[in-house]
Amino acid sequence: MADTEQRSGATPADMANAIRALTMDAVQAANSGHPGAPMGMADMAVALWQRQLKHNPSNPHWFDRDRFVLSNGHGSMLLYAVLHLTGYKLPITELKKFRQLHSKTPGHPEVGVTPGVETTTGPLGQGISNAVGMALAEKLLAKEFNRDGHEVVNHHTFAFMGDGCLMEGISHEAAALAGAWRLNKLIALYDDNGISIDGPVAPWFIDNTALRFVSYGWNVLGPIDGHDVDLVARTIADARKSLDMPTLIICKTSIGKGSPNRANTAKAHGEPLGAEEIALTRAELGWPHQPFVIPKEIYAAWDAKAAGAAAEKSWNGKFAAYKAAHPGLARELVRRMKGELPKNFNQVAVDTAVAAHSKAETAASRKASQLALEAFTAALPEMLGGSADLTGSNLTNTKSTPNLRFDFTGHSNGGRHVNYGVREFGMAAIMNGVALHGGFIPYGGTFLTFSDYSRNAIRMAALMKLRVVHVFTHDSIGLGEDGPTHQSIEHAASLRLIPNVDVWRPGDTAETAIAWSVALQNKDRPTALLLSRQNIYYAPKSSLGDISKGAYVLAEPSEVGLKKKTQAVIIATGSEVQLALKAQELLASRKIAVRVVSMPSNTTFDRQSVAYKMNVLPDGMPRIAVEMGVTDGWWKYGCAAVVGIDSFGESAPAPVLFKHFGFTPENVADAVEKVLVSSSNSRRNFK
Repeated sequence: MADTEQRSGATPADMANAIRALTMDAVQAANSGHPGAPMGMADMAVALWQRQLKHNPSNPHWFDRDRFVLSNGHGSMLLYAVLHLTGYKLPITELKKFRQLHSKTPGHPEVGVTPGVETTTGPLGQGISNAVGMALAEKLLAKEFNRDGHEVVNHHTFAFMGDGCLMEGISHEAAALAGAWRLNKLIALYDDNGISIDGPVAPWFIDNTALRFVSYGWNVLGPIDGHDVDLVARTIADARKSLDMPTLIICKTSIGKGSPNRANTAKAHGEPLGAEEIALTRAELGWPHQPFVIPKEIYAAWDAKAAGAAAEKSWNGKFAAYKAAHPGLARELVRRMKGELPKNFNQVAVDTAVAAHSKAETAASRKASQLALEAFTAALPEMLGGSADLTGSNLTNTKSTPNLRFDFTGHSNGGRHVNYGVREFGMAAIMNGVALHGGFIPYGGTFLTFSDYSRNAIRMAALMKLRVVHVFTHDSIGLGEDGPTHQSIEHAASLRLIPNVDVWRPGDTAETAIAWSVALQNKDRPTALLLSRQNIYYAPKSSLGDISKGAYVLAEPSEVGLKKKTQAVIIATGSEVQLALKAQELLASRKIAVRVVSMPSNTTFDRQSVAYKMNVLPDGMPRIAVEMGVTDGWWKYGCAAVVGIDSFGESAPAPVLFKHFGFTPENVADAVEKVLVSSSNSRRNFK
């Protein structure tokens, strides 16, 4: 902006070169990193951050700020440099600690670590997918809360992305949905530098990116010179005018711009430039300053604190007027953006679980999930459901969540159930973006075996501590004739391995209702619900209080008429709980006393106190686990045997498969008896 230049004496080139210098210096100090992309995108950053982006460095969480996503997260020094220069609480000392332990400048941007970072990026393609979720959340909240004369939800989502993001298939999934949803406040700037780690991309990246995005229903602008700050800024301003389409701006840039020997080469991508090349680059850029030194006039040109405070103050005035006119809506918006559950949530949760217990229905746990969802979606308007083209199988829809639709003008019908199409990975990453934006609790469904498609986005949700719920149905060989391609074997164990993911495999309607209750309260972790296709009998229980702890004593020997000391414990999950109960009855007829423990959530149980865990699984009592999946994860509970499957399934009706793989009361009872005999023999031998 001309006024800024006159006031500070710094030109747009000076401002861009500050990013380049900080990038070179930080990567060199760390002896690790990616200097090329930040140096190439520096002018784009000036155009957006200094001229177009609505943000307040003094309050990074101001609700109506624009969101910025650096999808090509390896270029993290671009973002760190801009956050530092514009006035966020990211001092130069943190830039000097780039990629060092416990610094606020990790190798890739991490939300919750660095002020001003909106999402964790690095796995390419997921950032732009998160941006789609953020833009969707903004659009839906605007529809729900804005009123005539009161536009309190009105912000854009911007993303920078590179060739790698566009090569990843997830970018296709997310971009197609952005077009279908007419997300006109989503603006993506494509850093088209033609270089990746392996060199010039032309031999392996032949897409016509412009036509590709036109086919998705995007407004495509460019190619333009990504180093012309005025042109990029004007193009962004034009993109803001779109009323019914997201916009892609194609910016032609030079990776490593300013480096005499590394620019436009793969050598600029992922390694330090080296002291000699940095000196040459400083001379080329006309940047005579020492490492990590930024002149005052350039700081002054970048400083966004006053403008940000003014923008937030203006919005606060608008929100005050909105609150006066619509107090109920204002309270609800504040609650939702804080991520707080309604005041009556606990009562809704209790009522839902008690109703399930009282009715004691036989039902597939996927149906039990839908029954619970009917109650929760009616009480929580922030729940935004969906399915990857399997709604009728996942049962994620309810009376309160009509399908979301947009007309040709971009207006929505206010629906709360998203048809994602066959796009499991895109769905998972978009849900992460919705959760990051705030105002919604997203949940989405597919078959458990297809969780492999979603896995990296689930991992990112866990890393970012996001409240996202994955509904995975058809959880075992119990789905029957579809065969081993669709029968989950290793998937439950695999999901349990991801840190900070809660995995629930409930065994009846009450356990399913409580699993949903816990998932909705998991403010800092995602949840995976693993649900059956086949019906499950209700398991009688004396109380519901301990289910939320992940495992509890379901049945003692006395409950099957055997009054003697417990000899063993059967641990079971999901549909196998009813199998364990039948085995308990069979063992009682053999005068063998067995306790049955239902463990719907290993991950939750593992967080309980040692005293509670010892009470459920006492020392000195042999343990036998039963689950239709791989056995590896059960040995940590000190099991003497595991009735499981360490091979792929088969195509056949479910009852045939249960018998074939040994999931019968007789086989479980025999396994318990064999353990007891072996244990007895061992004691004799020891004596």
